[in-house]
Amino acid sequence: MSEATLTPARIAVTEDDDELRELIVSELIERGFEASGFASAEALYRHLAVQACDIVLLDIGLPGEDGYAVARHLRQIASVGIVMLTARGRSDDMARGLSTGADMYLVKPVDMDVLAAGIDSLRRRMSTTNRAAATSEPTPVWSLTAGGWKLRAPDGLELLLAEGERAFLQPLLAQAGQTVDRDTLIQGLTDDPDGFDPHRLEVLLHRLRTRVKKQTGRELPLRAVRGSGYLWLGEAG
Repeated sequence: MSEATLTPARIAVTEDDDELRELIVSELIERGFEASGFASAEALYRHLAVQACDIVLLDIGLPGEDGYAVARHLRQIASVGIVMLTARGRSDDMARGLSTGADMYLVKPVDMDVLAAGIDSLRRRMSTTNRAAATSEPTPVWSLTAGGWKLRAPDGLELLLAEGERAFLQPLLAQAGQTVDRDTLIQGLTDDPDGFDPHRLEVLLHRLRTRVKKQTGRELPLRAVRGSGYLWLGEAG
């Protein structure tokens, strides 16, 4: 695919400053990109669960989960370009940003022409990588096997699940990309939902994350949605 035939890059601008976010989104759209804005990591994850993007433009100083953590997580669950755009211009900040997964690190204020050129350059490099990947096997997914008693990672490694883990994961993978509320998950775990301590969900998830990481070397693509429930971010089959 030549540069001329590349479709417009889909960009997720993740910036908590409303005025700056709107300005960047507007400028990118004027330059022919498809751009959407998000004020937090949680909002970005919700978007990525239902809509793919090519490049995430990422501020470091986000509320809640900061840009470093977001970049690290994105590298585990998605094939996207990551451009950090931040006011932190020290060399150690830049080194940390690149080491956690950023493809580019730009310091505010940035000239929009420079930002657009950097995005174009990154998109061309990603297109070359994606074309090579397209000739290999189809993209593997997370799945439940053996009647739901095993969790299979994208590389085929499997983890035998306990009864509670199985009940917890089944609705999440079945509704990948949608938030599953806590009450639904609790009902699958107990016959007495009113007597169930919701904090047990957090304990279950923590232990499951630890076991998945140890067994597969991968992060579990699952995020808590504050005040609501949990969201499966990975592809599921």
